This record gives sequence, structure tokens and C-alpha cells, in this order.
Amino acid sequence: MFDLPLPIQPSARLMGPVPNGPTVASDPSLPFALTRMHRTPTALMSGTAAPVVVERFATLADAMQGTFELAEDNGPDAAPQLLAILDCDQRLVLAGAASHGAVAWCHPVANALEARAVVTEAVQLRAQAGRAIDWHEPELAQRLRHRADLLDARLVDPLWRAFVARALQLAA
Repeated sequence: MFDLPLPIQPSARLMGPVPNGPTVASDPSLPFALTRMHRTPTALMSGTAAPVVVERFATLADAMQGTFELAEDNGPDAAPQLLAILDCDQRLVLAGAASHGAVAWCHPVANALEARAVVTEAVQLRAQAGRAIDWHEPELAQRLRHRADLLDARLVDPLWRAFVARALQLAA
């Protein structure tokens, strides 16, 4: 889940603003971290599936632009990749699914009541995914877990909800 205050693991990969250009190491003092989930089966089973920092940015707008650049680097045949932007206190600011050079942002929940409903639905989807595995339906289980992850991505920190909702509204 993107909204848990999990330790962020720095990426060993150097990132730069221009693909195939000179690379620059990320500055850990920058306030916004673009992250992706570490979703190997071992990490999921051990509970260490914490977000991995891809790059850090000075502004939210730069971080959003970084997600588009990362989506463009993702090949056309690649599966959608869940990305999240965290602030300096590791609170979820914005999340979305990146694929085919585009990012489908997950709109934040509006209030605590909606957040509880989203959490309940995500838990139910993960339970269904577990049953799908028991029925030897791994593709169905993967789709159900992905839908649950997309719901979790809506659990933006209350500090950021109104700001991000307005920013997405303006961007549309």
C-alpha cells in the first residue's frame, strides 16, 4: 500500500532528466520522491514490499513530469506500473498507473468515510485474489490485486487531498 509510512529504499540506479543524457545522482534533500513498488513474490511474502525511490524532485510539478518520463521509458508491451509521489515525511501525495507513455492518476478520496469504503473494498478484492489462487487462477488473482492496489492509491494523505484533487481537476 502506498499510504503506509514505510522506509524508503534509495535506488542504486542513477537518474537524469534526459534519457541517454548525462546522469545525475538524486539529491536526498529534495522534498518529493517518485517511487515504485518493490513487488517481487519474496518481498510480498516477507512484508518488505516497501516503495523504492526512483528519483527525487524539488516540486510536485517536477515529480509529476518525472512520472511521465518514466512511463515513456516503459516499453509499449510492458505491464502498467504503479508509481507514487511521496512528500518529505513519506506521506502519499499522488499515485497512478504508468504505461504506454501515459499516467492514469488515481483521484484521491474526498474524506474519511470514502477512505474507509475504499479500504474495505481493497481488502475484499485481496481476499478474492487469495481465493483465485486457491482455484488455480493466477491471472484473475493478479487482476484483483492490481485493482486493490489502484484503490489503495486513492488513499492520499489528508494534508494533500484537496490540493491534489484541485490540481488533477485543473490538469483535465
